[in-house]
Amino acid sequence: MTVIRAELADVLEAAQLFAAYREFYGAPYDVSAAGAFLASRIVRDESIVLLGLDDDEVVGFAQIYPSFSSTRLSRIWVLNDLYVVEHARGTGAVDELLNTVASMAAAAGADAVELSTAHTNTRAQAVYERHGYRLDEEYRSYEKSVATLRFVWEGQVDERSRRGIE
Repeated sequence: MTVIRAELADVLEAAQLFAAYREFYGAPYDVSAAGAFLASRIVRDESIVLLGLDDDEVVGFAQIYPSFSSTRLSRIWVLNDLYVVEHARGTGAVDELLNTVASMAAAAGADAVELSTAHTNTRAQAVYERHGYRLDEEYRSYEKSVATLRFVWEGQVDERSRRGIE
């Protein structure tokens, strides 16, 4: 298997796997939305998208967000998305993707690669642990949706601009 960094010309193929990945986590299967999202990330250089190729078939996908750790005062990479098509699981495709991510992160000067997966995704957990990833038992992750707050805030900004407040 070969791993390549996706370019804009690869978005359609990447989007099909990204849509399947999102569906696995409960989102609707939507190749168009997945493609638009990936294209935006690639054009803005906001993420690194990798494709795993077996001959000419795209069988794996990974998306990484370069970031920073304030406590470490260093660069880190967040492996946000990883997906291998069903028939390529167990063939080493995921190993190639994970090894490529780790090598690229090290070459970019990152101190670590962080990832998360569903509590129920025990198959992925076993793969990550086999690759040296350790479960974080020190920190607990939280999330809060701000979608409704964003719309309120945008309304306030619009109102302020009409009154000349900046």
